[in-house]
Amino acid sequence: MNEEIQFTLNGTLQSITVDGERPLLWVIRNDLGITGTKYGCGEGLCGSCKVLIDGEAVRSCQTSVHEVQGKDIVTIEGLAAGDKLHPVQQAFVEHDALQCGYCTPGMIMQATAFLRRNPKPGKGEIVEAMEDNLCRCGAHNRIVLAIEAAAALTNKGG
Repeated sequence: MNEEIQFTLNGTLQSITVDGERPLLWVIRNDLGITGTKYGCGEGLCGSCKVLIDGEAVRSCQTSVHEVQGKDIVTIEGLAAGDKLHPVQQAFVEHDALQCGYCTPGMIMQATAFLRRNPKPGKGEIVEAMEDNLCRCGAHNRIVLAIEAAAALTNKGG
């Protein structure tokens, strides 16, 4: 059943009439044309589709669009401030924390939410926080290094 849903996406108020049970992932990608958020497994297991909803990393393939009524959503495209990358994005680039890049948006969104909750994590805490995000290429060590670097940069005021 179609319903009007309003939410903020990357700082812009959106109003869309869709089936409220439709996964947020498909609304973002297909209806709104914001394609950085990736479809991975579709079953909530890989984390490729993570977005921030009110600051928390959430699997958009498992979130129905009616659940985001009135909420603030940020995708990978919404992290940067103009041409200036978010510290986590910058650290992923500098540490080559990607290979094919498919999981990268979800990894960055998860890491961003994690660092907001824990700005000075240890390596074990990073590994645990990223456990639910899968990388098929095996870039996990570089991902952990990038998150450590992003935490250091953020704590310096970067």
